[in-house]
Amino acid sequence: MTSDQARALIAERFSGAQIDGTYPITATVSTDQWVAFARFASDELRCRFFSFLTAVDWKDLGLEVVVRVDNLDDNIALLMKTRLGPGVSVCPSIMPVYKGANWMERECYDMFGIHFDGHPDLRRILLTDDWVGHPLLKSYAVDTPHPPYR
Repeated sequence: MTSDQARALIAERFSGAQIDGTYPITATVSTDQWVAFARFASDELRCRFFSFLTAVDWKDLGLEVVVRVDNLDDNIALLMKTRLGPGVSVCPSIMPVYKGANWMERECYDMFGIHFDGHPDLRRILLTDDWVGHPLLKSYAVDTPHPPYR
């Protein structure tokens, strides 16, 4: 499969997807298509190498979850994105599809406050349990005094 064939297949199966680029292919889907798109990327595009999962706080536009997966045999790189929208901090977990998403979804929960529905062990991974807030949100006040890290 080529990148052009992958782009065409994405456009055919996910008509609402916003598709850009060729390497990596960037595809943005709605949160209700998120898990289905991840499964499609793994099963049909054979993007089985999970590279990373992160988030971006676009302030007034809300949060966005970004995932990079690759098909190493056909040299296809895919950036999967979903926008949560203003004031929304819930996203379905793709851990059933990509086991490597486990700790990275926990990091995004810890740093951005995104609740990944269906994650089996969603709890803080970097900060202490009594930490208040999510430091990578634009609304987080960096000059607010916090208790020392233990």
